[in-house]
Amino acid sequence: MKKYLLYVSHLYAFAIVRPLQEEILRQGGTVAWFLAQKKYIPRLKKGERLLETVDAVMKFQPDVVFVASNVVPDFFPGIKVQLFHGFNAQKRDASRGHFKVRGFFDLYCTQGPSTTTPFKALEKKQGYFKVTETGWAKVDPLFKVDTASRNKIEEDLHSADLSDPRPVVLFTSTFTPTLSAAHEIHDAVAGMMHRKTWRWIITFHPKMDPEVILKYKKLCQAYQATFYGGDDVIPLLKQADVMLSDTSSIISEFILQKKPVVTFCNRVPGDHLINITDSQDLNNAIAHALTRPAPLMTAIENYIGHIHPYDDGCSSARVLAAVDDFLENKKYLMGHKPLNLVRRMKIRFKYRYYRW
Repeated sequence: MKKYLLYVSHLYAFAIVRPLQEEILRQGGTVAWFLAQKKYIPRLKKGERLLETVDAVMKFQPDVVFVASNVVPDFFPGIKVQLFHGFNAQKRDASRGHFKVRGFFDLYCTQGPSTTTPFKALEKKQGYFKVTETGWAKVDPLFKVDTASRNKIEEDLHSADLSDPRPVVLFTSTFTPTLSAAHEIHDAVAGMMHRKTWRWIITFHPKMDPEVILKYKKLCQAYQATFYGGDDVIPLLKQADVMLSDTSSIISEFILQKKPVVTFCNRVPGDHLINITDSQDLNNAIAHALTRPAPLMTAIENYIGHIHPYDDGCSSARVLAAVDDFLENKKYLMGHKPLNLVRRMKIRFKYRYYRW
């Protein structure tokens, strides 16, 4: 059986690779973790195997290294598989963002046509990696309805009263200062909380400005709302009826459930969103979204087909199948990766590994 390494360099990666771990174990494989930051060690769960050093990774000799970020130690054994850290929110130009390749990966497991088509073009141009559309492992639990998921909601959202019949608004915001709505709509959110028409859950990207986080934590305390700072947002997405956001990639995760999203000054608004530019319009926009108007819901269906046309909760299984196919049929058909000397040296300095 194959050995798999889960390489985690950011908090958001835990929720992306854990569904993969579950599928690997179900298929009888062996899994270990390598955390780029030791502060994440307490985030590991009982039974999850940690490799604390580069030497431990070398002894483990993984066949496959799964990565949700853009960089991975090239000297780790095994093929390197890019899983993506989120959907393409179009925060930046394509040359700087979602579709920039950095020379580290052998296989890209794409989420849907909107990601697959550009990466297939890059595959043809670059010639040293393969691209397979699998769906995104992170959202597998989004499509699994069971008592365990409800228990997780209750565990993670201590202050939420699940018997409260009011609709739930989930407010999320990107950490990118020029695109974040958190500063501009704070007072509007406070006003809506004061009216108590809806229940509120707030969660931000782990890289959000700590001052902003503190400001909204105080707001939640004042109005008995929930502020969530954990690494698994899937229970939040399931519980919410509507999302309020800006230009965050989490919008696409939420919308896969065929639920409406209200955005404030979205960078590239489409007809699958209710986008507004004046905070005074927020209340009416959310109320309208909760009616689930037919034109909006049709646009959402079309958008889902473009970004992630899989609702079977089996993307992790497709990722493993793509890896198997790669190892069996394609590994020796590719060209050489670029030298990428500067990035490789930086990683070697970080881990004090200087062998080539």
